[in-house]
Amino acid sequence: MKLAFKLAYRNLMGAGLRTWLNVIVLSFSFLIIIWMKGIMTGWDHQAKIDMTNWEIGGGQYWQKDYDPYDPFTFSDSHAPVPAELRGEIDKGDAEAVLIAQGSIYPQGRMQSVIIKGINPGQNIFLLPTQKLDTVISDAIPSVIGSLMAGNLKLAIGDRVMIQWRDRGGTFDAAEIYITDIFYANVPAVDQGQIYIPLEKLRSMMSLEDEATILTYRNAEEGRPGYNGWMNKSKAELTKSVDELIKVKSAGISVFYIILILLAMLAIFDTQVLSIFRRQKEIGTYIALGYTRKEVVGLFTVEGTMYSVLAALLSAVYGMPFLAWQAKVGWTMPMDASQFGMAMAQTLYPVYSAGLVISTVLIIMTVTAIVSYYPSRRIAKMNPTEALRGKAQ
Repeated sequence: MKLAFKLAYRNLMGAGLRTWLNVIVLSFSFLIIIWMKGIMTGWDHQAKIDMTNWEIGGGQYWQKDYDPYDPFTFSDSHAPVPAELRGEIDKGDAEAVLIAQGSIYPQGRMQSVIIKGINPGQNIFLLPTQKLDTVISDAIPSVIGSLMAGNLKLAIGDRVMIQWRDRGGTFDAAEIYITDIFYANVPAVDQGQIYIPLEKLRSMMSLEDEATILTYRNAEEGRPGYNGWMNKSKAELTKSVDELIKVKSAGISVFYIILILLAMLAIFDTQVLSIFRRQKEIGTYIALGYTRKEVVGLFTVEGTMYSVLAALLSAVYGMPFLAWQAKVGWTMPMDASQFGMAMAQTLYPVYSAGLVISTVLIIMTVTAIVSYYPSRRIAKMNPTEALRGKAQ
């Protein structure tokens, strides 16, 4: 086997430019596949971190009637805060959020919104809720997201009329004052949502000490359930991100396959041409005592070494590029928030040893198979005809 590697290396170096063209093409495949997979892994990690910081904390309790995709459930999805969680809320390790449906009237237009009451002093989320402590004598202090502000053409200091219906079904209205506008990588906390002080919304809705969602800071295993509340773990709340990444990865896999096939086609053609041009050499090996299987193995090793050289070459110029990308990230050419998913404007790739090793092993295996297939023809050669260079 050692001799086979030496002969294969000598033959590849002797082929000159043809070898290096194949190696360069294959090294590009290595680099692009690892980079794109790193982007997808980085997106997955970053999206979950952003969702944790902006929306879900360590996990949540949902009132049993709450359905975030059905606004008609909001009027019934509220209940008193369980006594067992009051200690965590008092310590700041859990926060209650009350959700109600309403309408606002910017520039005389009506827009349906979700009104969220939240504690101004909370520190579980990155929301600038401290701005809700602003004292406004004739309006309700509120904060909104940049997407919401852009769609409704609102700015800090603007006033707008808001309407809601309390627990008895009575409509009421008041004026809100925009105290701050935040930018978040999670559109779910921005689009169509207005944040006001929790106690103010409770008073408006006549829902004393009630909430819709209870978010806790620490993602403890086996948290107890409470009557009328459903525990949603972080894994369950980020499941949509995992499914999205799987779908995107499946789509990008088609691109990976195309890259590999182009590289394998070049190697296959090179092997076929090599066997055709080196018939006398093959006959000499057989005449010297090599078995046909050993000669087939030699050419298979020779073809597989393309991937070995490509891996080494891609490490030379690819590692600096991948390290630079991991540091500065890849900035999207458009506003990622418009996609309606948790996605930062700049994605930072995450590379793991498993990612690099699996990519190298897959490409080496495919290269070995592609190299072996044309090499099987050697087993059918007649040694005498091969020495004369006339083997078919």
